[in-house]
Amino acid sequence: MSQYHHATNHRGNTGCFSDQNMKRLEVVMKDRHIPEGSHLFWEGDLADKLYYIKRGRVKLTKSTDEGKELILYMYQSDDMVGQADPFFSSKHSFTAEVIEDTEVGVIEHKDLEVLICQHCDFAIDFMKWMGIHHRLTQTKFRDLMMYGKPGALCSTLIRLGNTYGEKHGEGTLINKKITHTDLSNMIGATRESVNRMLSDLRKKGAVEYENGMIVITDLALLQEVCHCELCPNEICRI
Repeated sequence: MSQYHHATNHRGNTGCFSDQNMKRLEVVMKDRHIPEGSHLFWEGDLADKLYYIKRGRVKLTKSTDEGKELILYMYQSDDMVGQADPFFSSKHSFTAEVIEDTEVGVIEHKDLEVLICQHCDFAIDFMKWMGIHHRLTQTKFRDLMMYGKPGALCSTLIRLGNTYGEKHGEGTLINKKITHTDLSNMIGATRESVNRMLSDLRKKGAVEYENGMIVITDLALLQEVCHCELCPNEICRI
C-alpha cells in the first residue's frame, strides 16, 4: 500500500488504456442512467457486458447464506466494472448495487471482441486492465485473510485514504461518510468489533474523527499492522 497522492486515482481503473483506445471504447458504449438503489447486475446473472462509470458510484457485494453482505469493491467515475474474463460464458460472481445516481456506458462483449481482434494495441491495454483487476483481487484477499481483523481494518482504511483521501493538516481525510456498518461489511467482521478496533486506533493516535468522517493521522502505524507491501495506488484502492 502506497503513500497517498491526496487525490482520487483518475482515470480510475481504466488508466491503462491510451486516449485512442478509450475513444474506441466510447464509440461502442451505450449510455444508460441508473438510479440510486438499483442494480447493474445480480450475482448469477449472465456476464455478457462491461460497464464504464461516467458518473456516480457502485459497490460490488457478495452475500452469505445467512444474508450477511460483504463489500468487496467500490467503483466510481472512470472505473470499468464487470467480469474480468469476458470470453467465457460465465456468470457474475458478485452483485453490483448503485449507491449514487450513476451514468454508465454499457459495452457488449461482442463489440469488445471486435475491438480486440481489430486493434492489437487495444488488446494489450485490455490485458493490462484484466491484470490490474486480478492483482486487486489477490491483494484484497491477502488483506482479509493474513493478518486478522485488525490487519483487514487497517488495510481497508489505507485503501479508503487512497481512493477518497484529501490532505488534512498532517493527516489524510477520507472524504466520504463511511459508517461502522460499512467497514464491518468490508472486512467481514461485526460492527461491535469494528467499534472496538477503531477505538483502539484512536487511542494509539492512528485515526481521529472530524464531522463524522475519518482522518488518518498515523499512516505508518496502519501500514505496520497490516504488513503493508506498498502496492501502487491503482491496486491499493477500495
